[in-house]
Amino acid sequence: MISVKNKDQIKMMREAGRITGEALALAGESIKPGMTTKQLDTIIRRHIEKCGAKPSFLGYGGFPGSACISINNEVIHGIPSARVIEEGDIVKVDVGAFYKGFHGDSANTFAVGKVSDEAVKLIEVTKESFYRGIAEAKPGNRVGDIGFAVQSYVEENGFSVVRRYVGHGVGEELHESPDVPNFGTKGRGVRLCSGMTIAVEPMVNIGTYEVAEKSDKWTVVTADGKLSAHYEHTIAITDDGVIVLTKID
Repeated sequence: MISVKNKDQIKMMREAGRITGEALALAGESIKPGMTTKQLDTIIRRHIEKCGAKPSFLGYGGFPGSACISINNEVIHGIPSARVIEEGDIVKVDVGAFYKGFHGDSANTFAVGKVSDEAVKLIEVTKESFYRGIAEAKPGNRVGDIGFAVQSYVEENGFSVVRRYVGHGVGEELHESPDVPNFGTKGRGVRLCSGMTIAVEPMVNIGTYEVAEKSDKWTVVTADGKLSAHYEHTIAITDDGVIVLTKID
């Protein structure tokens, strides 16, 4: 069942989204060569808890971190560890905060120092594909309209969208219906309506869209070892347009 939120609930989700967005922005400001992903995770957790919220991911399905931190060819779900972040890495940070009954969910890809031109383009295309997608997030449209817009833009730029993992509804649960794929056909899929709150999250690879799971049973990597980027916000669909709930700037 799809949960449709009223104005008061969306207002509360904006609070959870603000905390999520602040934690993600802090992560981007804090990343530097020589620090470990565990140290970065601690910074994120402390901010969320300082705001009176709880990290949505901590303990979710047994996940041991407060954030998913994935480097280079790692797509999503990287476990914070003693791994050292290095100059030239691209680091995906996915953050969730649970506050007063609602979740926020957001991700970004950060370049650490100087990275390749191809990596810069990948990060930019991934972010722009999100905005192409949410331009279709209107009452009366369908989930496939979002996915088609994301996929078309990504493929026009020579990259591929991950098929195995998709966006999703967000609210009182971290993952709610409906699924929101980053690929699709115009006019197909669940019809969108005012009050729906969803996470749109393009996961974009330089090479093949195929992925594999590492032996830790969490970290997802590209099948060909090439770079991947991730960009995500939780949004609310309203009659007056999209509200990006996790955006703080």
